[in-house]
Amino acid sequence: MASWVSDGDPRQEPSDALATSGGVTQEMADSTISVDAGGARMLSERAVEARGLNAWFGSHHVLKNLQMTAKARSVTAIIGPSGCGKSTLIRCFNRMHEEVRGAKLTGKVLFKGDDLYAPGTDPVDVRRRIGMVFQRPTPFPTMSVIGNTVAGLRLGSRIGKSDMLARGEEALRRAGLWDEVKDRLQLPGGRLSGGQQQRLCIARALAVQPEVLLMDEPASALDPASTLRIEELIEKLKTEYTVIIVTHNMQQATRVADDTVFMLDGEVVEAGTTDAIFNRPSDTRTADYVAGRFG
Repeated sequence: MASWVSDGDPRQEPSDALATSGGVTQEMADSTISVDAGGARMLSERAVEARGLNAWFGSHHVLKNLQMTAKARSVTAIIGPSGCGKSTLIRCFNRMHEEVRGAKLTGKVLFKGDDLYAPGTDPVDVRRRIGMVFQRPTPFPTMSVIGNTVAGLRLGSRIGKSDMLARGEEALRRAGLWDEVKDRLQLPGGRLSGGQQQRLCIARALAVQPEVLLMDEPASALDPASTLRIEELIEKLKTEYTVIIVTHNMQQATRVADDTVFMLDGEVVEAGTTDAIFNRPSDTRTADYVAGRFG
């Protein structure tokens, strides 16, 4: 793994405070508390970070010394032309990249400050905490709606059937699907409409109670009405979850994302608030891309 050097602790040593007296001592103590609070707040805002991230498929260098941050309980959109590494990036965030034969990675992916690739870290636990929804709906076609929803809970979870069903219902409600399927829970998941299947997959991800939800073009295969439902759902989900969405739809990014990251050729060209990226980009490549002049 690539190494990372800390910027250091800006707080004063205790001996410095003891060497002062009176109001100066109190001022220094107040300053220390302020720095502590500010540092904790900054850390709490950073849900997922990539630091010096490189990824390969065989000899193909896909991500190149990439840096980015996704804030907690907000929506971060990753945009860029096909083949720039967007999907590879989010697969690195929940350790799915390593499942591909010949794949390699260096650098760090931090989740709430912890390195997800540190020795001894369980990839299965990472994927429980950082869930993923793919481009096309992937329900188990012959498994029931409720069976699909709780499928992840059956893998290593030690909870009773009643608790499992309750978690399934809660997940379906959060995915905005419960009212549409509550009388059809035993229907095969493959019998639902495309938009319902995608929300079923979102419910399946939510049932294991993740903290982050990765979404790889979740509405690209859906009709406009189903796309709107997914976007409305994303807006609700960000009150409880960190959402990172890959999208080719510029309008979708402006509608759902608080922050946007623009990628090109495996690198982050520019990142910032969605308003800034689309209305006041600082890089001409970003301006050209969001204006539709390439990609």
